[in-house]
Amino acid sequence: MLVWERPEPPDRPVPAPLSRERIVRVAIQLADADGLDAVSLRKVAAELDVRPMRLYGYIAGKDELLDLMVDAVHAEIRPVGDGWREVLRSLAEVTRHAVHEHEWLADLLGGRPQLGPHALAGGETVLAALDGIDVDAVMPMVAAVNAYVVGAVRREIADRRAERATGLDEKRWQAALGPYLERTFATGRFPALATVVRDAAHHDADHTFRTGLDFLLDGIEARISE
Repeated sequence: MLVWERPEPPDRPVPAPLSRERIVRVAIQLADADGLDAVSLRKVAAELDVRPMRLYGYIAGKDELLDLMVDAVHAEIRPVGDGWREVLRSLAEVTRHAVHEHEWLADLLGGRPQLGPHALAGGETVLAALDGIDVDAVMPMVAAVNAYVVGAVRREIADRRAERATGLDEKRWQAALGPYLERTFATGRFPALATVVRDAAHHDADHTFRTGLDFLLDGIEARISE
C-alpha cells in the first residue's frame, strides 16, 4: 500500500506529538537550509526530539520521505489561467518558482511518477484546461512542458551552485574565461559559435526561460492547429 493510502498511527502526546505533516515539514526545512544530504531519518527525528525508530510508524524509509516532501511542495504549484496556453505557461512558471524556493527539488523532479494528492490535484487542473484537445495530444503536450522546465531549472540551479562553489558570478566567469575563448575562436575552427557568443544578446535567466517557453508553446499551438 502506498504511503498516500496507508493510515497514520494514532497520535501520542508523549514524548512528543507526531504526524507525517510534521515529519515532512521538518525534512523540508533541513533540505531548504542544507540540501538533500542534510535529510535523514536520524536528523529529522533529532529535530522532532523523538527516536528515529518512531518515524517508521509513519514512513517506511527515506524514499517515502522524499516522495512526501515533493508532494508537499506540489501544494505550491498551482497553475492558473484561461485556456491551455495560459495554464501551461503558468505550470512552467510556478514550477520554476518552486524549484528556486526549494533548490533540492531540482534533484527530484522528473524522477518517479508523482502520485501524491497535491501532485494529482495540480495535474487535474492542467488536464482540465486541455479539455477539447485531441486526447492523444494532451499528455505529450504536458510532458513537453515539464521536460523543458526540468531541463531549464536544473541548469539554473547548477549555475547557482557553481557560483557558490567558485565565488564567480556570471560577469566574473566571463572575465576569467574570456581570454581562452578569444584564443580558441581566433583559430577559425568555430565560426558559428564565435558569431553567437560575440554578436547575440546575452539575456538573464528569466528572459531566457520565458523566450524558450514561448518557442515551445508556439510549436505546440502550430501542431494542434494543423
